[in-house]
Amino acid sequence: MKEDFVIILFYKFVRIADPVAFAAVHKRHCEKFGLTGRMIVAEEGINATFEGTRAGIDAYKESIKNDPLFAGIAIKESAGTGSAFPKLKMKVRDEIVTLGAGDFDIGNETATELPAHELEKWYENGEDFVVLDLRNDYEIASGKFEKTVDPRLSNFRDLPKKIAELKDLKHKKVVAVCTGGIRCEKATCFLKKEGFTDLYQLKDGIHTYMQEYPGKNFKGTLFVFDNRMTTDVVPTPSK
Repeated sequence: MKEDFVIILFYKFVRIADPVAFAAVHKRHCEKFGLTGRMIVAEEGINATFEGTRAGIDAYKESIKNDPLFAGIAIKESAGTGSAFPKLKMKVRDEIVTLGAGDFDIGNETATELPAHELEKWYENGEDFVVLDLRNDYEIASGKFEKTVDPRLSNFRDLPKKIAELKDLKHKKVVAVCTGGIRCEKATCFLKKEGFTDLYQLKDGIHTYMQEYPGKNFKGTLFVFDNRMTTDVVPTPSK
């Protein structure tokens, strides 16, 4: 019988005292479960995408559930292919998602989270808002929300250079979106400091919205940074 493969995506802003040591230890831990993919580790936290068999992914998730470092982490799943990643890599960086706009107190400075069902209500009720898509321009070309403003970012770290072009949004109701939520957490800290007054972020990202509301107000496919390139975020195989 053909084995089912699963891809998981997760991140957490949490203090890592020694990113190099953590990366080395956690790579060995992932190898035990036959995972491929990548994890970025920095003093500010972790950002990972892994693929494995259903059994391997479940065993990995079970192994980290009592680790305080991973407490409260949202792990998103989608169907894998068995070849989404060629190998397992751990990368130590200055930031787990690079904005280059200074340090932020993510827990206290990020925007209010808007769950997928609340965003769907906004669409249904005809709320006056715009969606600020913080992904790269080629990601947005694969699919986007209705009411999207595209800041035309070649790279996430271009956002500070685009802020003057977004000045008309500072006093509008704005929902920031990105693939899994990590870019929104950091970018909305920056946008609030730049004077955005009515700012929200889509909780757990476009990935979660597409799973809960397939074919609704997000049109197209979701660009992903693995060998699949794009995905419709179909449900994962049954456990």
